[in-house]
Amino acid sequence: MTKQKKDKTPVQRLLVPSYILAVGKILTTISPFLASRFAAKLFLTPFKYKLPKREQKMDREALQEKLTLPHFQREIVVYHYGNSPKKILLAHGWSGRGTQLAVMAEELLKAGYSTISFDAPAHGKAPGKMSMMPHFIEAIEVLEKRYGPFEAIIGHSLGGMASLKAISDGLSVNKLVIIGTANSVTRITKEFAGNMKMNDKVAAKMKSYFDNKFGVDMDSLSGAVSAEGVKIPTLVVHDEDDVDVRINSAYEIHEKLENSQILITQGQGHRRILGNTEVINRIIQFLSV
Repeated sequence: MTKQKKDKTPVQRLLVPSYILAVGKILTTISPFLASRFAAKLFLTPFKYKLPKREQKMDREALQEKLTLPHFQREIVVYHYGNSPKKILLAHGWSGRGTQLAVMAEELLKAGYSTISFDAPAHGKAPGKMSMMPHFIEAIEVLEKRYGPFEAIIGHSLGGMASLKAISDGLSVNKLVIIGTANSVTRITKEFAGNMKMNDKVAAKMKSYFDNKFGVDMDSLSGAVSAEGVKIPTLVVHDEDDVDVRINSAYEIHEKLENSQILITQGQGHRRILGNTEVINRIIQFLSV
């Protein structure tokens, strides 16, 4: 697959084996209910991949420790990078890890900050096979209590959604940066189902299953809903060519934030944007004002 085609293919489609897609398509035809349970398990299972070269220095040099989330009793791995008292919390996205924002972390160190990041349950080096957004939210809250105060939180994708929710629930931080962050959970399930060769009927059943499983309307965790309770300065960063999280999410979240700026890029997609020099410089400028 060419680099151009890869950039235009959702990561779920890239990482899921073709036989899994075939099973999902067959189950959709036979039983949308069974297909929705199959999709739900896939949805909650992070993809595993080899540590990229760009993340190896941070992985090698960061002080690492294990920490158990008290409510969910799930283990995370915490990364301490740098020694500055001006600390930034980095929250990775789905199937990411604590070193996912390594390029950005290096530049933050040069700018006088240190970073704390984490492997969410079932991500990176953290044990487990399945994870969910409430794990990310608790991790952010626990790390703030243990290692805060933070100058800011920088959250990518699901890490951005979790950060919005934690701050709207009362977490204290000076500034927030969200990158490639989705808005509607319903839309996420529809796009996921589509990527898995399933349809909207399966997506609706999957969303209903999650609502019942977690005892909450999952749309209450949507980015724009949480954004209404976020009053701190926020920078919304998104790429027009992001095929994993569509650009309209950025505008919908930006509209609900009380004090926000928006940075729209082109040609960076959902993942490469994290290492873009112009984006990183803009983030550091936003943090320093």
